[in-house]
Amino acid sequence: MTGTGNDDAAGESADAAGQATGPGAPASRNRRERVDSFVTALLGAARALVAVSVRSLAELDDSVTLPQFRTLVVLESHGETNLNRLARALDVNASSAVRMIDRLLAAGLVTREENPQNRRQVLLAVTPAGADIVRRVVAKRRREITRIVAAMPHELRDELVDALTMFSETTERLHLEIGDEVSALGW
Repeated sequence: MTGTGNDDAAGESADAAGQATGPGAPASRNRRERVDSFVTALLGAARALVAVSVRSLAELDDSVTLPQFRTLVVLESHGETNLNRLARALDVNASSAVRMIDRLLAAGLVTREENPQNRRQVLLAVTPAGADIVRRVVAKRRREITRIVAAMPHELRDELVDALTMFSETTERLHLEIGDEVSALGW
């Protein structure tokens, strides 16, 4: 034992890869099965959360497409930004971002103004109407997730919060950035 606190994580990684880890090989199989069960449970939860997200967009009645909603979420979360930064956040080329902004401008959901510090650049922002769409969709998601959590046994909620918090913290510790990617997806 090295005392770094990462020994269990290294053992779990080896176990997850199907490698025997020494004299405790039968124990490692049990640990692998627990990790596999946890991964299966997380994948099921992810599918349920995606379904919640899809249903929350359904209330928009096709007035805003998923790519347009993604754009609104990025602008809402990043604030005023230029076209190139928006295109990078959405992982699209600049011409695709321009077409998206043109459609959202026509719908009154974003603004496009000349940057006073750099006249060759435009600044994009979400309008109050665009921000309202983002708020409504997020509020619908929260209501549905609240309904699901309320239906869960009380005694499991704290454990779920602890497990999900640890999952998020581990994701950050492993430097698996999720901020812009999740934001760009509109989740």
